[in-house]
Amino acid sequence: YILGLEVVLPTGEIVQLGGKLVKDVVGYNIKQLIIGSEGTLGIVTKIIIKLSPLPKSKVDLLVLFKDVKSAIGMVPRIMTNTGIIPTSVEFMDKLSVQTSCKYLNEHLPYQEAGAMLLIEVDGTREDMVGDDAEVIGELCLKHDAIEVYVADNYTTQERIWSVRRNIAEAFKVVSPCQSLEDIVVPIASIPDLMPELERISKKYNIQIPCYGHAGDGNLHATLVKNPDSSMEEWYREEKEILKEIYIATKELGGTISGEHGIGSKRKDFMDIVTGSAEMDLMKRIKRAFDPNNIMNPGKIFDLDDPGN
Repeated sequence: YILGLEVVLPTGEIVQLGGKLVKDVVGYNIKQLIIGSEGTLGIVTKIIIKLSPLPKSKVDLLVLFKDVKSAIGMVPRIMTNTGIIPTSVEFMDKLSVQTSCKYLNEHLPYQEAGAMLLIEVDGTREDMVGDDAEVIGELCLKHDAIEVYVADNYTTQERIWSVRRNIAEAFKVVSPCQSLEDIVVPIASIPDLMPELERISKKYNIQIPCYGHAGDGNLHATLVKNPDSSMEEWYREEKEILKEIYIATKELGGTISGEHGIGSKRKDFMDIVTGSAEMDLMKRIKRAFDPNNIMNPGKIFDLDDPGN
């Protein structure tokens, strides 16, 4: 959806990348390189964005399951067995739902359910959208869903989505000491990821509530500090826990960030998912764009040059 950029480079040049074209394959795709650079290669001053019309019809399904395994195991089935591509498939475990509901003073049906999927289907024709939602709902009921609630009006949809959108804020109230993660694995590997998170949670005696964009394989596991741990213990354990989570994610064919990026928080773990040749290539690109290392220095990786 990003068609073009105007970028000020660290050396002062102003470059135009892309434009109002449907297709453009001239030269290297520097536009995408800038988009993925976390501000380390230039400053974006203009953006050309492609907009899509809003769908004429939309239906949300809130699907309840007895446990995490049943809910998360449903995701690959939805994405591969129906011939339907939902707009979104969001996963929320019990702790995430209850914490957000308490924060909002909201109530969802069956809040005691072990986990929920929030599935959105949209399109141009109301009858086709309804048919697609029915197919997905019936498939869920066939595979151990407790109940499927249909939200086909704006008020109900907003209530449900508000619970999902406020999970992160709710956990900040519960514990200011936490780590919101952004791991991503192939969709088919999501059912294998959840037992690993549960194992790590028990090993370190902390809560790791989980929610996120299951339809993309992208989950936000949140490390919540044990109230009995000192801050010194937490900072030490946090690094150990993150390393275990990232290694487990890598072994399932995943990576350490699907949306949030590396920044300074995850740069010490880059070697888990990035080979030395790839890392060296990124550093050479950084030096070519920014020989004086003035753009967001110290993010993603540290340069090894003296003075940097």
